[in-house]
Amino acid sequence: MAAGRVSTFEPVRGLQDRTQSVSAMATHAPTDHFQRFGMPRSFDVDLSELDTRYRELQRTVHPDRFASAGEAERRQSMQQTTTINEGYQTLKDPLKRGRYLLQLSGYDLGNEPHTTRDAAFLMEQMELRESLGEVRASSDPFAALEAVMDRIAADIVNLQAQLREHFGPATAPDLEAAATDLMKMQFFRRLQEEVMDLEAELEDELV
Repeated sequence: MAAGRVSTFEPVRGLQDRTQSVSAMATHAPTDHFQRFGMPRSFDVDLSELDTRYRELQRTVHPDRFASAGEAERRQSMQQTTTINEGYQTLKDPLKRGRYLLQLSGYDLGNEPHTTRDAAFLMEQMELRESLGEVRASSDPFAALEAVMDRIAADIVNLQAQLREHFGPATAPDLEAAATDLMKMQFFRRLQEEVMDLEAELEDELV
Protein backbone atom coordinates (compact mmCIF):
# COMPACT_ATOMS: atom_id res chain seq x y z
CA MET A 1 0.00 0.00 0.00
CA ALA A 2 1.70 3.17 -1.18
CA ALA A 3 1.52 6.38 0.80
CA GLY A 4 1.18 9.88 -0.58
CA ARG A 5 4.24 11.90 -1.31
CA VAL A 6 5.51 14.78 0.76
CA SER A 7 5.10 18.03 -1.12
CA THR A 8 8.17 20.08 -1.97
CA PHE A 9 8.55 23.04 0.37
CA GLU A 10 8.87 26.52 -1.08
CA PRO A 11 11.89 28.66 -0.15
CA VAL A 12 11.26 30.43 3.16
CA ARG A 13 11.27 34.23 3.18
CA GLY A 14 10.97 35.48 6.72
CA LEU A 15 9.87 34.43 10.16
CA GLN A 16 6.14 34.33 9.43
CA ASP A 17 6.60 31.89 6.55
CA ARG A 18 8.85 29.72 8.71
CA THR A 19 6.42 29.53 11.61
CA GLN A 20 3.52 28.83 9.26
CA SER A 21 5.57 26.04 7.67
CA VAL A 22 6.37 24.21 10.90
CA SER A 23 2.84 24.78 12.25
CA ALA A 24 1.35 23.34 9.07
CA MET A 25 3.56 20.27 9.36
CA ALA A 26 2.44 19.75 12.95
CA THR A 27 -1.23 20.25 12.07
CA HIS A 28 -1.16 17.97 9.02
CA ALA A 29 1.29 15.43 10.38
CA PRO A 30 1.69 12.25 8.30
CA THR A 31 0.44 9.06 9.90
CA ASP A 32 3.71 7.11 9.53
CA HIS A 33 7.36 7.48 8.57
CA PHE A 34 6.84 6.31 4.99
CA GLN A 35 4.21 8.97 4.41
CA ARG A 36 6.37 11.55 6.16
CA PHE A 37 9.15 10.94 3.62
CA GLY A 38 6.73 10.54 0.71
CA MET A 39 7.76 6.95 0.05
CA PRO A 40 5.75 3.77 -0.59
CA ARG A 41 5.12 1.57 2.42
CA SER A 42 7.50 -1.19 1.35
CA PHE A 43 10.54 -3.10 2.57
CA ASP A 44 12.38 -1.78 -0.49
CA VAL A 45 13.56 1.79 0.10
CA ASP A 46 15.58 3.97 -2.25
CA LEU A 47 18.26 5.10 0.21
CA SER A 48 19.50 7.89 -2.05
CA GLU A 49 15.99 9.31 -2.31
CA LEU A 50 15.52 8.87 1.44
CA ASP A 51 18.70 10.89 2.10
CA THR A 52 17.52 13.67 -0.22
CA ARG A 53 14.11 13.95 1.43
CA TYR A 54 15.66 13.81 4.87
CA ARG A 55 17.83 16.83 4.07
CA GLU A 56 14.83 18.69 2.62
CA LEU A 57 12.72 18.07 5.71
CA GLN A 58 15.56 18.99 8.05
CA ARG A 59 16.12 22.29 6.28
CA THR A 60 12.44 23.11 6.70
CA VAL A 61 12.12 22.47 10.43
CA HIS A 62 15.65 22.87 11.81
CA PRO A 63 15.52 24.70 15.19
CA ASP A 64 18.16 27.23 14.08
CA ARG A 65 15.61 28.68 11.67
CA PHE A 66 13.23 29.37 14.54
CA ALA A 67 15.64 30.96 17.02
CA SER A 68 13.67 34.23 16.92
CA ALA A 69 10.22 32.62 16.78
CA GLY A 70 7.80 32.19 19.65
CA GLU A 71 8.09 29.42 22.20
CA ALA A 72 5.32 27.34 20.61
CA GLU A 73 6.98 27.45 17.19
CA ARG A 74 10.38 26.56 18.63
CA ARG A 75 8.86 23.63 20.50
CA GLN A 76 7.10 22.40 17.37
CA SER A 77 10.34 22.69 15.43
CA MET A 78 12.16 20.56 17.99
CA GLN A 79 9.37 17.96 17.97
CA GLN A 80 9.33 17.78 14.18
CA THR A 81 13.13 17.49 14.04
CA THR A 82 13.07 14.61 16.52
CA THR A 83 10.33 12.82 14.59
CA ILE A 84 12.12 13.26 11.27
CA ASN A 85 15.38 11.92 12.73
CA GLU A 86 13.56 8.94 14.21
CA GLY A 87 11.87 8.21 10.89
CA TYR A 88 15.13 8.47 8.98
CA GLN A 89 16.94 6.09 11.34
CA THR A 90 14.03 3.64 11.08
CA LEU A 91 13.67 3.61 7.31
CA LYS A 92 17.36 3.48 6.41
CA ASP A 93 18.02 0.37 8.50
CA PRO A 94 16.61 -2.92 7.12
CA LEU A 95 16.13 -4.47 10.56
CA LYS A 96 14.36 -1.43 12.03
CA ARG A 97 12.38 -0.96 8.82
CA GLY A 98 11.17 -4.55 8.88
CA ARG A 99 10.10 -4.35 12.50
CA TYR A 100 8.31 -1.07 11.76
CA LEU A 101 6.46 -2.63 8.84
CA LEU A 102 5.30 -5.43 11.12
CA GLN A 103 4.06 -2.82 13.58
CA LEU A 104 2.16 -0.96 10.85
CA SER A 105 0.64 -4.24 9.71
CA GLY A 106 -0.73 -4.87 13.18
CA TYR A 107 1.60 -7.78 13.90
CA ASP A 108 2.44 -7.96 17.60
CA LEU A 109 6.03 -9.07 18.17
CA GLY A 110 5.36 -9.06 21.91
CA ASN A 111 8.01 -9.03 24.62
CA GLU A 112 9.00 -12.67 24.22
CA PRO A 113 11.94 -13.45 21.92
CA HIS A 114 10.85 -14.88 18.57
CA THR A 115 12.20 -18.39 17.99
CA THR A 116 12.55 -20.75 15.05
CA ARG A 117 12.94 -24.45 14.41
CA ASP A 118 14.73 -23.82 11.12
CA ALA A 119 17.40 -26.54 11.20
CA ALA A 120 19.56 -24.83 8.56
CA PHE A 121 19.62 -21.58 10.51
CA LEU A 122 20.41 -23.35 13.79
CA MET A 123 23.27 -25.18 12.10
CA GLU A 124 24.54 -21.91 10.63
CA GLN A 125 24.50 -20.40 14.12
CA MET A 126 26.63 -23.23 15.48
CA GLU A 127 29.09 -23.14 12.60
CA LEU A 128 29.57 -19.37 12.80
CA ARG A 129 30.06 -19.51 16.57
CA GLU A 130 32.63 -22.28 16.14
CA SER A 131 34.45 -20.36 13.40
CA LEU A 132 34.54 -17.23 15.55
CA GLY A 133 35.88 -19.23 18.50
CA GLU A 134 38.71 -20.61 16.35
CA VAL A 135 39.88 -17.24 15.01
CA ARG A 136 42.66 -16.66 17.55
CA ALA A 137 44.15 -20.11 16.90
CA SER A 138 44.17 -19.50 13.14
CA SER A 139 47.44 -18.90 11.29
CA ASP A 140 45.87 -15.71 9.90
CA PRO A 141 43.25 -14.43 12.38
CA PHE A 142 42.29 -11.44 10.24
CA ALA A 143 41.65 -13.61 7.20
CA ALA A 144 39.59 -15.96 9.37
CA LEU A 145 37.57 -12.99 10.67
CA GLU A 146 36.98 -11.74 7.14
CA ALA A 147 35.69 -15.17 6.12
CA VAL A 148 33.22 -15.14 9.03
CA MET A 149 32.09 -11.61 8.17
CA ASP A 150 31.59 -12.59 4.51
CA ARG A 151 29.36 -15.48 5.54
CA ILE A 152 27.30 -13.23 7.81
CA ALA A 153 26.95 -10.59 5.08
CA ALA A 154 25.74 -13.22 2.60
CA ASP A 155 23.20 -14.51 5.11
CA ILE A 156 21.85 -10.99 5.68
CA VAL A 157 21.53 -10.39 1.93
CA ASN A 158 19.54 -13.62 1.59
CA LEU A 159 17.27 -12.61 4.47
CA GLN A 160 16.59 -9.22 2.92
CA ALA A 161 15.55 -10.93 -0.31
CA GLN A 162 13.13 -13.12 1.65
CA LEU A 163 11.74 -10.12 3.53
CA ARG A 164 10.96 -8.35 0.24
CA GLU A 165 8.81 -11.34 -0.70
CA HIS A 166 7.10 -11.60 2.70
CA PHE A 167 6.18 -7.92 2.86
CA GLY A 168 4.75 -8.00 -0.67
CA PRO A 169 1.45 -9.80 -0.01
CA ALA A 170 1.81 -9.33 3.78
CA THR A 171 -0.70 -12.08 4.61
CA ALA A 172 -0.74 -13.51 8.13
CA PRO A 173 1.65 -16.37 7.22
CA ASP A 174 3.92 -13.89 5.42
CA LEU A 175 4.05 -11.63 8.47
CA GLU A 176 4.89 -14.61 10.67
CA ALA A 177 7.67 -15.58 8.27
CA ALA A 178 8.92 -11.97 8.22
CA ALA A 179 9.05 -11.93 12.02
CA THR A 180 11.15 -15.09 11.97
CA ASP A 181 13.51 -13.67 9.36
CA LEU A 182 13.92 -10.46 11.36
CA MET A 183 14.84 -12.53 14.39
CA LYS A 184 17.51 -14.26 12.29
CA MET A 185 18.78 -10.92 11.01
CA GLN A 186 19.06 -9.64 14.57
CA PHE A 187 21.23 -12.64 15.46
CA PHE A 188 23.52 -11.97 12.51
CA ARG A 189 23.74 -8.28 13.43
CA ARG A 190 24.83 -9.16 16.97
CA LEU A 191 27.40 -11.57 15.59
CA GLN A 192 28.72 -8.86 13.28
CA GLU A 193 29.28 -6.66 16.32
CA GLU A 194 31.17 -9.49 18.03
CA VAL A 195 33.35 -9.91 14.95
CA MET A 196 34.18 -6.19 14.91
CA ASP A 197 34.94 -6.23 18.64
CA LEU A 198 37.30 -9.17 18.16
CA GLU A 199 38.94 -7.43 15.22
CA ALA A 200 39.56 -4.36 17.39
CA GLU A 201 41.08 -6.54 20.12
CA LEU A 202 43.42 -8.22 17.65
CA GLU A 203 44.50 -4.86 16.24
CA ASP A 204 45.20 -3.56 19.76
CA GLU A 205 47.34 -6.60 20.45
CA LEU A 206 49.50 -5.77 17.43
CA VAL A 207 50.38 -2.33 18.81
